[in-house]
Amino acid sequence: MCGIVGYLGHREAYPIVIEGLKRLEYRGYDSAGIALFDGENLKVSKTKGKVADLEALSEKEITKSGNIGIGHTRWATHGVPNDVNSHPHVSNSGELVIIHNGIIENYESLKQELISRGYVFHSDTDTEVLVNLIEDVKKQENIKLGKAVQIALNQVIGAYAIAVFDKTKPEEIVIARLGSPLAVGIGENEFFIASDASPFLEYTKNAIYLEDEEMAIIRFHKPIKVRKIKDDSLVAPYIQELQLNLEQIEKGGYEHFMLKEIHEQPKAITDTYRGRLLRNEAIIKMAGIEDNMKKFLNANRIIIVACGTSWHAGLVAEYIFEDLARIPVEVEYASEFRYRNPVITENDILIAISQSGETADTLAAIKLAKSKGAFVFGVCNVVGSSIARETHAGAYTHAGPEIGVASTKAFTTQITVLTLIALRLSRAKGTISSSDFRTHLLELEMIPKKVEKALESDSHIKMIADIYKDAPNCLYLGRGYNFPVALEGALKLKEISYIHAEGYPAAEMKHGPIALIDENMPIIVIATKKGHYEKVVSNIQEIKSRKGKIIGIVTEGDVDVRKLADHIIEVPDTLESLSPLLTTIPLQLLSYHIAVLLGKNVDQPRNLAKSVTVE
Repeated sequence: MCGIVGYLGHREAYPIVIEGLKRLEYRGYDSAGIALFDGENLKVSKTKGKVADLEALSEKEITKSGNIGIGHTRWATHGVPNDVNSHPHVSNSGELVIIHNGIIENYESLKQELISRGYVFHSDTDTEVLVNLIEDVKKQENIKLGKAVQIALNQVIGAYAIAVFDKTKPEEIVIARLGSPLAVGIGENEFFIASDASPFLEYTKNAIYLEDEEMAIIRFHKPIKVRKIKDDSLVAPYIQELQLNLEQIEKGGYEHFMLKEIHEQPKAITDTYRGRLLRNEAIIKMAGIEDNMKKFLNANRIIIVACGTSWHAGLVAEYIFEDLARIPVEVEYASEFRYRNPVITENDILIAISQSGETADTLAAIKLAKSKGAFVFGVCNVVGSSIARETHAGAYTHAGPEIGVASTKAFTTQITVLTLIALRLSRAKGTISSSDFRTHLLELEMIPKKVEKALESDSHIKMIADIYKDAPNCLYLGRGYNFPVALEGALKLKEISYIHAEGYPAAEMKHGPIALIDENMPIIVIATKKGHYEKVVSNIQEIKSRKGKIIGIVTEGDVDVRKLADHIIEVPDTLESLSPLLTTIPLQLLSYHIAVLLGKNVDQPRNLAKSVTVE
């Protein structure tokens, strides 16, 4: 995944593009580049490294005048991260310049064809192939840039969001998308282009989100024209008003976005159930469920597809749906589901979970399920995202922007939404009593306050992190509802600290992982009072007899685990089904503090991007 930014208007483009790249750096940060046109000269500056490195280089290399510019921050796919492979890429004639998010799968065959025509390539990227393909079509057909882009894109296989301009006609930018997000900010006689709306929030609240297989031509002092790539038919663009504000995408005094987002979880969970959980009336109101209640009640099963942290949220949901609503659930990695010829029927419901709403494998799984006649329900955070548009119905998490690459509030708000759905269905099916239903509503309403209480252990957790920061391996154990939390805790540590960690069901420890345990192995055990407490205590005793170092996540007032563990971290008491919303908090903080103590880049861990929009 990469971040792209562009500007065309009456302002100087450089500061808008550079600041926009800084806001999109969570989407990719192994290289960055910028192209400006000042009316006479095309100026390109690009480098391996962060946007800050690009900014420093640009101070030396280019003048910053010009009202048209595009920029790119890269997460490498084709070609290693280096200066040459960085975007933007310029065509052989030096006239066309392009930025690209995505993968052109047939680039090699296209490249060989272009080489036979005399084109020379300097990078290893598929993007340089694309810009020269567009140039070749433009010259062969003697047509305008927009038409050349359309013809060229009909020859490529893959995914893309692109912005391209011609220095011989610098009053327009041509953009297009298939499988990768692209937004256009509409200002007064100016246009902004970006992978998401964050780069232009302070300039305009009006935006158009291109749909798949759409392209647009943006011109000075003219309305935007949107067309279908395949048949060139005009599309009436839908301009929507953005609900984001600038404060939401700033750090707000926190050292890192991740820490800010961990501490935002009480508010995020409240925002997620606000207007949906009506405790005094003892009801849950969710339009996407109410409008499709018959489909849910008559479904043979629910298939949940997701990737990464969202997959862990789906595992928690499996316990909730089967426990409360008595609906069979299967949880699938979207990346595997789409390729294994799964059995899907018209009586199945597929729930797709994604923070960004742009995850490529999850989108492909949605399209597969729809082709088989299944009803598809989306759970995502980003309004107007591809998943929100592709699904039949859905629910937003309302977590607010999540900039840190390692998801935190996305996980807890996804669980919140899925819990609301399970409770609503269980009430409709009569699988939960009225008193239990009210108890769940009350406890869920109290979760934000209990998360605040769990966050008070921050300094204590930092002390534990300092003790174990140099451990080469960690083991996370949980049972029942908290087994997925163990997986999520291990993932967080791997993502931002680069420490090998594994999550296991506690009872599975004896089937292999116990061989790893010695006096140097920290084992984080989720051992809350509800559920299988006594069995988890037995597992802890087994660890202790092998000299393992135990960090226990326990319910406030715990006695038994306190006697056995080397360290304990308390969380407030709640229902077993809601405990993942609390037990994940100390695991997030533990990973965060270990990463900071090790000097890692918490918000931008190596080799990762916020949303995987390519395979």
